[in-house]
Amino acid sequence: MSEPPSTEQRSLAHWAEEGRAGMEAFYALALEDYRRMVAARDWAADRRGPAVAGRVRVLDVACGSGKFPAELSRRGLADAVAGTRVEIDLLDPSPFSIAEARSVLAPPFSVGAEHEVRIQDLPAAVGGFDVAWATHALYAVPPDEIGAGIARMVAAQRPGGFGAIVHATAASHYLRFAEAFRATFAPASVPFTTAAQVAGALAAAGVTPQVTTLHYDVGHPDRAVIEGFLQRCVFDDTVSLRRMEAEGAVGAYLATCAGEEGYRFSQVVDVLTWENAA
Repeated sequence: MSEPPSTEQRSLAHWAEEGRAGMEAFYALALEDYRRMVAARDWAADRRGPAVAGRVRVLDVACGSGKFPAELSRRGLADAVAGTRVEIDLLDPSPFSIAEARSVLAPPFSVGAEHEVRIQDLPAAVGGFDVAWATHALYAVPPDEIGAGIARMVAAQRPGGFGAIVHATAASHYLRFAEAFRATFAPASVPFTTAAQVAGALAAAGVTPQVTTLHYDVGHPDRAVIEGFLQRCVFDDTVSLRRMEAEGAVGAYLATCAGEEGYRFSQVVDVLTWENAA
């Protein structure tokens, strides 16, 4: 009997044109993640600081569909960093994701290089970035590989460079639902990586981040959208919402999230930022 696909493999399979409907259902709720993280700090100041000769080089780790830079643009980053060109290297093992992210970049952003690899596999010769970020991007990195991935991300920054990782805690919907789903439907699957594990990996890489924790809810009244959102949360579209509601730990968890106006899910998200030693 063949091994079931790993969490990483299931994630990669969903970042494809065939998964667009699920992606759109997911972002019907998950866009709030990007609104909240952009509102959480002065990201423009983070980019003005490392600018050299009017240019900032950014490594976007597991760039996904480019929602973070798109939200920064929507919030007026171009005016805030007037005169600075922000050149982004897009890193993702999915060519679909790289194409999606490339398609939404707008000034002050421009595309630098593209790296169709996992962060832990990024060649050592690639580096010198003023900024490196990973926003809701590292859940599917296996817990026993997150250390290598974070170490490579930190090493890719220049001395004095700025780093940011936005990642849900174990108390967040993303992690609670993933654990309930794993217990009910996929006990052999690899668990998601938590914000605490990311923080531990940063410490092992010699980084002490500042941490801001965000608390907010997301929800939607449409059951079809909720089904697509939940399936995308675990990269598994084989289990219907009706079945989730009826079985095991997933059913028990969803019962705590249901209300008169549909489902609402609580997110508890850490924004971890640091500056590399000069």
